Amino acid sequence: MFKNYLKIAWRSLLTNKVYSLLNILGLAVGMATALLIGVWVVNEYSYDRFLPGYETAYQVKRNFNSNGDTLTFASTSLKLADALRQVPGIEYVAETDNGKAHGLAVANTKLSAEGFQAGSDFLKIFQFPLLQGNKDAALTETYSIVLTESIAKALFGNKNAVGQMVRIDNLNNLKVTGILKDLPLNSSFKFKYIIPFSYFETVDGGVKAARTQSFGANGFAEFVKLKDGVEAAKVSTRIKDIEKAEDNLNAKNSDVILQPLADWHLYGTYTNGKALGGFIDYVRMFSVIGILVLVIACINFVNLTTARSEKRAREVGIRKAIGSVRKQLIFQFLTESALLTFLSFMVSLALVQLAMPYFNSLTGTTLTLPYGNPLFWLVTLSCVAITGILAGSRPAFYLSSFNPVKVLKGTMQVGKSASFSRKSLVVIQFSCSIALIISTIIIYQQIQHARNRPTGYSVNMLLSTVVSNDMAQHYEALKNDLLQSGLVNSVTSATSPATGVYWHSDLDNFPGKQPGETVEMGTILTDAGYFKTLGMQFKEGSNFTGNIAADTNSVILNEAAVKRLRLKQPVGQSVKQFGRNMQIVGVVKDALMDSPFAAADPTTFYYGSGSFLMYRLSPNANPHTAVEKIGAIFNKYNPGNPYTYTFADADYASKFNLEVLVGKLSGIFAALAIFISCLGLFGLAAYIAEQRTKEVGVRKVLGATVAQIWLLLSKEFILLVLISSVIASPIALYLLNNWLQKYSYRISVGPGVFMLAAIAALAITLVTISFQSIKAALSNPIKSLRSE
Repeated sequence: MFKNYLKIAWRSLLTNKVYSLLNILGLAVGMATALLIGVWVVNEYSYDRFLPGYETAYQVKRNFNSNGDTLTFASTSLKLADALRQVPGIEYVAETDNGKAHGLAVANTKLSAEGFQAGSDFLKIFQFPLLQGNKDAALTETYSIVLTESIAKALFGNKNAVGQMVRIDNLNNLKVTGILKDLPLNSSFKFKYIIPFSYFETVDGGVKAARTQSFGANGFAEFVKLKDGVEAAKVSTRIKDIEKAEDNLNAKNSDVILQPLADWHLYGTYTNGKALGGFIDYVRMFSVIGILVLVIACINFVNLTTARSEKRAREVGIRKAIGSVRKQLIFQFLTESALLTFLSFMVSLALVQLAMPYFNSLTGTTLTLPYGNPLFWLVTLSCVAITGILAGSRPAFYLSSFNPVKVLKGTMQVGKSASFSRKSLVVIQFSCSIALIISTIIIYQQIQHARNRPTGYSVNMLLSTVVSNDMAQHYEALKNDLLQSGLVNSVTSATSPATGVYWHSDLDNFPGKQPGETVEMGTILTDAGYFKTLGMQFKEGSNFTGNIAADTNSVILNEAAVKRLRLKQPVGQSVKQFGRNMQIVGVVKDALMDSPFAAADPTTFYYGSGSFLMYRLSPNANPHTAVEKIGAIFNKYNPGNPYTYTFADADYASKFNLEVLVGKLSGIFAALAIFISCLGLFGLAAYIAEQRTKEVGVRKVLGATVAQIWLLLSKEFILLVLISSVIASPIALYLLNNWLQKYSYRISVGPGVFMLAAIAALAITLVTISFQSIKAALSNPIKSLRSE
């Protein structure tokens, strides 16, 4: 019996080739979209979960009460790390410093790669696969290093690297004590090697001093592993107030919290001290989009099948008349639906394979379909079966309900009885599609709004290089050679690059400070050439003089800092920070050094030096040739490290990466949704034109023009699209307003967006249905009326 059902289903597909093709293509595109998004979503959820024991690994963070506002910081103190080692329930604690590039050299091989400084328990907390070495001892020696597999091969070739020496920053030799397997892309850590934190303390006196300073000396990241069976809630209660015992305003306003390793990637945004959002918002959004696109494809199937039901009404009548019961007919039509769905699934696999390289390039991933995973087939084939049943259930139950007497007498009007539901499904289809079009336009406008925002400084022709030990010792000579080369017109160094503020610290006192008030400021140490090099403008006051004695107790504020401190006439007033009274000598205009979507960060600038060397190329310099010549100057003073650099404009552009990705994906999925909807419209337009062939012939004989017949066959679809626009607009407005709320600097959504989306959908609809409408209008009426 089942074989017979399949044979009839196959014949039905071949008999209606055009409609079968439209159905298969529409479903295939919908399935391919859902499959791509599904694989991407699974990958995003898999971040860091490949590590054994990830369930007990946590990052230590602080909820800081800033005058009633709860701010969450990942920076913690070394004093806190030592205190956590005494807390019951915590098995391991590892302090780390933000990774940065170091120069590594073995004989004549030199390279620069991003490294990580970590405490001796790091590899016990995060059990990355260690190809060689012992995780318990790998980071215990001060002058040692753990390399990843690729870096070990780059430095030593195929030789055994364990026990060999690597020179770091042309300063010290470190013994290789372990080789890690290269980190997978779904790891939140991106380091290429690990240096013991004890080495960091040995070569940096400031870090060593921080070990004995207060809980307020925050500048490090810390991680813990709980003992097996210990509940995180109990440990959280024990550590919450651990800093409050210290007589320090920052510490008294800080609650220590834990964030699970499994949440790092997806939950990076804290609201009122709780991780409530982040990348998870986009994962959920695209999950919904994937489901919507698949639903649109299923609607196509239902519409096209029910629209063609009159063609099969006589078949149903005959089957019932000769004894077929309704459940047999339902099973027959569900078999046809399942066959069509399975064929669509096979086509969708081919489409995914074709689209995967482009999708990976767009998202920065290396995703593949896991054909060898039984769970993949179980989930996908189950979804295919469910899709086939859901998509085919309405046609199956609808067709099988026909009265055989009415059908065989020709008195049953199938089309009219199904008209309302068919129109409703078309409205749902286009409502989803138009909402996606509106979303794409709004996201694009928000990105452009931020891109066109004045930055307060110039990123063009500005380069940055991490300062090595050799460069720091020869800074003035290096600076002079760069300026004398004619390729560079200004040079500076700072503790943060131009496109970021890497350090925040408390302001101890300032005029008008209220009792118990706390203020954390962005803090940058730099020299007198900083503001000229970056192109920042002074609003009032003056720059640093360049004289250490004169500038040691001077501070420059940006406008946001002045506003935050409520200073009316800031220049000449004093603030207290780092235990010293500092005089405000100048105020610079705000610059967007962090997020281009947020307000400028209140920032204080102090005289000093930093680990980032920034230099601006001369206007007439060719960047490609200039970089090569500048590299020779750097190599003169930095022989132990390869010359590396980044362009500030590229760093600034990277701040838009997430929004650009969301915009591109939204546009692609909106286009796919419209494409699938148009396939359905094309099929429905062809069906309606076929159903009204004789009517069109009569109207042409009576003098109707092509334009009149075109309007006759098109107006129904035009009305449905207009209704869809009315439904989609308020829904999209509500959702997009919620999305825009997370940006301090955002656009206002006006009516033009909704009008543009409606016009676009209407134009696409007219193009889709006009072919069938005009074809019907141009047909010979004699042929359509001959049977009469």
